[in-house]
Amino acid sequence: MKTVKGIKMFFVMNVFLLTGAVTGYAEDAPITVVDDAVGAVVTEVNAVVDAAVQEAAPVAASQDAAVTPTEPMAMSEEQKAMMERMKEFSTVNEHHDLLKSLVGTWKTTVKFWMDPAGQPEESEGTSEAKMIMGGRFVEQAYNGTAMGQPFEGRGLVGYDNLKKEYTSIWFDNMSTGIMTGAGQYDPATKVMTEEGSMSCPMTQETHRWSKNVTTFTDEDHYTYESFMKDKEGKEFKAMSITYSKVQP
Repeated sequence: MKTVKGIKMFFVMNVFLLTGAVTGYAEDAPITVVDDAVGAVVTEVNAVVDAAVQEAAPVAASQDAAVTPTEPMAMSEEQKAMMERMKEFSTVNEHHDLLKSLVGTWKTTVKFWMDPAGQPEESEGTSEAKMIMGGRFVEQAYNGTAMGQPFEGRGLVGYDNLKKEYTSIWFDNMSTGIMTGAGQYDPATKVMTEEGSMSCPMTQETHRWSKNVTTFTDEDHYTYESFMKDKEGKEFKAMSITYSKVQP
């Protein structure tokens, strides 16, 4: 009802102003004339106030109803079970803790093979990785060079509680496609192996197979290797990146 109160205050102030004006201009008039003038002003103002109050009342009532607390919606047993499954699916666990090993500022050394039988191209770069979404994903921002050109890439790694596997995506400024991967981690060897696909501008394949292997050497070092298949279907190493931590 704040709107109605404001209207009333506005018109009450105007009554006083108008009353003073009438009284000031009617100093020489008989007192009955002044009273009649003031009364007419008050009557007119009251009529306007009443109309404004009637118009504002439904709006004020709807505003009051909007902030009225409501009772929690009752859920069936099936809905409760669904909510419990949702909670379990979205909860961070020990699989997500492994991803913390990727967090930090890293210096990288890259080897890239255009030809499996040839010499690799070598370059250096930097990587900034941080946990996002409450510890559910690692976001990586990479900057360096590739084939003599500035290279920039972004990646996300997570663990899907429903699929029970690690998942990742990668995209960069050398392609308009997104590379995807999914796989498992072997705690005995400290190796995460993912298989996925990518669109390859060099071979024109829209779903070129790839395998990505991450080896956690120690707290300050890990390696990332990417494998492809040649025309005969033979697997070869296409890229190797060594990560050395600069700061956590």
